[in-house]
Amino acid sequence: MIPSVNSGAIKIVREICERPEKYNVVVKKSCLGACIIDAGVKARGGFSVGRLIIEICLGGLGEAQLSLMRLGELDVPAVNVYTDHPSISTLGSQMAGWRIKVGEYIAMGSGPARALAEKPKNIYEKIKYRDESNEAIIVLESSKEPPEEAVKMIAEACRISPENLFIVVTSTSSIAGLTQVSGRVVEVGMYKLTELGLDPSVVSYAFGQAPIPPPCPDLIESMGKSNDVILYGGSTYYVVRYDDDDYLREIADEAVSSSSKDYGKTFVEIFTEAGQDFYKIDPKIFAPAKITIVNEKTGKTFAAGRINVDLLMKSIGYHR
Repeated sequence: MIPSVNSGAIKIVREICERPEKYNVVVKKSCLGACIIDAGVKARGGFSVGRLIIEICLGGLGEAQLSLMRLGELDVPAVNVYTDHPSISTLGSQMAGWRIKVGEYIAMGSGPARALAEKPKNIYEKIKYRDESNEAIIVLESSKEPPEEAVKMIAEACRISPENLFIVVTSTSSIAGLTQVSGRVVEVGMYKLTELGLDPSVVSYAFGQAPIPPPCPDLIESMGKSNDVILYGGSTYYVVRYDDDDYLREIADEAVSSSSKDYGKTFVEIFTEAGQDFYKIDPKIFAPAKITIVNEKTGKTFAAGRINVDLLMKSIGYHR
């Protein structure tokens, strides 16, 4: 039986709602009755709730653990993410694939609610997945809580009552927000492999690690750092079942950020040169720094890319 990502995530959401003081969050009801969890807008949030947000975004089909990672002479916080359901948990749930725009309010939506609204539909056609649930959970990357119009729009798209909608809001400049973005390292690699033509259903298991950048009050700089830790510090590992080892070797070389002409610059530099237009950025840069692909059919292992410590130090603003 195919698991429900919304049913899997709701258990984690309820844990947060039952212990808001532990997780430094504020839980409230919207006028329409939706549950709003502020995990990094006005609330403090933190690493603990950031870790749980990763698992919410994975639809309860993956786990995240916090650790330390050595970058040169510096130890920085990092997140390890793993899943035995890579296609559904990352592409079918975690991917930030739903742009919420109502009036002047704009936020990127990720998490299980996407599977009910099928945002974007082509992804669900590729992975052949649909969820059924009378409850929905969405994670919004935003520096503001959603207005009632956005709450209504999300509920209608998911075909549920607003009273059964749970919205987690984090700012990219908050610790929780930065933690959950780093936790997307496996998903970034899965999306890249899919874009390169690999059928996501052949990926059996996935594991990844990425550093968590330090908080920064400037939203553009914070966004840049959160990209850099994956593009230059993210390491991914996929176990696949595939008949062609030569193809896997070729795709590994293309599935890392160093295949991009923009490689070697911080994301803020890339973003600035593109006139702050994401569509003018070379899409090849949106990939993990390292990838390892293991073919369980043949026992062969293929790897590409490297961790770029010097660029990461520049990005996080480390000074000796």
